Amino acid sequence: MNPLTAALEPLLAHLQPRLVDIYQDLHRHPELSMQEHRTAGIAADHLERLGYAVTRGVGVTGVVGVLRNGDGPTVMLRADMDALPMAEQTGLPYASTATATDGDGQTVSVAHSCGHDLHVTWLMGAAQVLAGARDAWRGTVMAVFQPGEETAQGASAMVGDWDHLGLPHADVVLGQHVMVGMAGTVRYRPGVILSAADSLKVKLFGRGSHGSQPQTAVDPVVMAAATVMRLQTIVSREVSPLDSAVLTIGSLQAGTKENIIPDDATLKLNMRTYDEAVRTHLLQAVKRICCAECDASGAPRPPEFTTLSSYPMTDNDREATARVAAAFHAQFGEDAREGKPMSASEDFSVFGRTWGVPYVFWFVGGTDPSAYARAQAEGALNTLPGNHSPRFAPVLEPTLKVGLQAMLSAAAAWLCVAADTPRNVAP
Repeated sequence: MNPLTAALEPLLAHLQPRLVDIYQDLHRHPELSMQEHRTAGIAADHLERLGYAVTRGVGVTGVVGVLRNGDGPTVMLRADMDALPMAEQTGLPYASTATATDGDGQTVSVAHSCGHDLHVTWLMGAAQVLAGARDAWRGTVMAVFQPGEETAQGASAMVGDWDHLGLPHADVVLGQHVMVGMAGTVRYRPGVILSAADSLKVKLFGRGSHGSQPQTAVDPVVMAAATVMRLQTIVSREVSPLDSAVLTIGSLQAGTKENIIPDDATLKLNMRTYDEAVRTHLLQAVKRICCAECDASGAPRPPEFTTLSSYPMTDNDREATARVAAAFHAQFGEDAREGKPMSASEDFSVFGRTWGVPYVFWFVGGTDPSAYARAQAEGALNTLPGNHSPRFAPVLEPTLKVGLQAMLSAAAAWLCVAADTPRNVAP
């Protein structure tokens, strides 16, 4: 056991009940992307009490806490803070009933259905252990609480503010995410672990008319239907079977009444890729097909493309991942495993990509072990409530402890001095 996770053990009895309270409070009070004012205040106040130099309002609501502890590398630990515009259906006694106004001015339900409340809690706990066990490590720790991950805004907004606020660049960037998986396990992967994601809105222009006189119209509904069908051929006919990609049209909106041919139709689509060349091809193919279908329909003008969000691939540095993996195997034994890439996406890598430094991202299982084992035996793992499900609810035992151990183990791969260094652990 490394000195930092050893320092965690005597603190757990004191620390865990407080962290459970923090987690349940955050869960009850979720906030939408770039609106995380309350959550950010809780994190910032916590860091200041621990002696971190805290900068608030980084990238709108982001928080950066810096703790310098002698010579050594600068290690960044990151947690995202935002929740989702959806209603919770977990039945938990601390379930969210919150509502908020979204970017379109609509009142929506809000829930922490992706686990970011647990991420914040983990980082607050790790920050406390690091502050209380300074004899066990040397270097600089940056605790970064990031807004707007769900909208791909937050990391870019933070790095945009970074240099003019005089914040240090990290030597390595570390982050983790609770996912469906047996609680008590940790999964890592060198190389690509999360896909790139691109979301587009495509507006197709027609010419409206009465439903009884289609000859006087250019029907955007037919145009949109043909476009949807043709877009589905990109992955099946333009991407090699040895590569992987997903293209989903999640929204098709047109018209208001059955006997009115509308003037336009709007598609919203999402693409996931694991290779930059494949990503570029998909983006070009979508525009080519949309333009061609509009031209074939005699549309009065070309389609209009709007980027809704864009996430880079999360491509873990191999050498840095090897260091993290060694720390995990020392800490968790067989419960630390190399996993497969996931089709989810993250803006976590923006920090490492911007500064040109290695980054490592990994997963912590949050599913009740008995429920996971039962579903696995029945071949029904896909039925377990996953991230973004209204029923997603990580079990806190042992997930809370394991997430703390994972974050501290990974940090210790860079920060820790000799394992026999004496520790003066403050609660």
